[in-house]
Amino acid sequence: MDFWNPPPAASFVLYSSVPQRILGVIPARYSSSRFPGKALVSIAGKTMLQHVWERTCQARYLTDVVIATDDERIRAAAEGFRARVVMTRTDHVSGTDRVAEAASASQASIIVNVQGDEPMIDPAAIDAAILGLLDDDMGTVPMGTIKKRIERPSDIQDPNVVKVVTDAQGNALYFSRSPIPYARDGEQPAYFKHIGLYVYRRDFLLSYSDLPVGPLERAERLEQLRALENGFKIRVVETEYESLGVDTPEDWKQVAELFENIAKKGTDYSVHSHVNPQRQKLTGGDRAVCPPFSAMVNL
Repeated sequence: MDFWNPPPAASFVLYSSVPQRILGVIPARYSSSRFPGKALVSIAGKTMLQHVWERTCQARYLTDVVIATDDERIRAAAEGFRARVVMTRTDHVSGTDRVAEAASASQASIIVNVQGDEPMIDPAAIDAAILGLLDDDMGTVPMGTIKKRIERPSDIQDPNVVKVVTDAQGNALYFSRSPIPYARDGEQPAYFKHIGLYVYRRDFLLSYSDLPVGPLERAERLEQLRALENGFKIRVVETEYESLGVDTPEDWKQVAELFENIAKKGTDYSVHSHVNPQRQKLTGGDRAVCPPFSAMVNL
């Protein structure tokens, strides 16, 4: 099932006719504590960073994509596959700060933070997150992200799987490592996990690091809670994208095996041929759409 629901034709015309620069930034560092140099590990003949960049470039609403790094090895590799690179300071404490520095040199009105360790990122998930802000006509929502319904019961209790609850307008009420909501009467509610893809309005992103860190962020160790604790809205769009980040060598081996299995099936995992016919009609079909990752693992 193709999860991405294209906007109405009128909305698509509006978005495509109003000049608005939307910048995708992929933060990449070499000195990862759990897996140093992971951005440059090889997966199916390309670095992980190149896979992320190629798939990010397929997102329809991005007008530009850059890689933000403080390491010359990553810069050289990125320029080798013709990516634009922005060199940043070495003292950033988070990827968000690195993205903000890269964004400060751009006039883009919307900035997308695409994690550099997700080589199977779905371009349609990026578009869905962007549309969450584009649909906010009043500009009252400064930040957006995505979620996916939890299917494995074990994920509900797993503190490494961040849960999110939203209001009727799709704005986040809370993010937690604990199971939320709590099923007091035994009836199982729908649980959603947060996927770490972020979209920001430029001015909000540039001031984000100046916001005070509150007790909830300190307790949960979840940076996105800073926005909620300071009274800002976060729009959360539901998708079917199943995130699979590479944090350890074991994760890398698992992803490499998935790519190998996909290749054996004769599937092009870089530019996929499974295009939503309705979306193709709206957009002219000039780019392929990657299937949800959940579909990939069942190939």
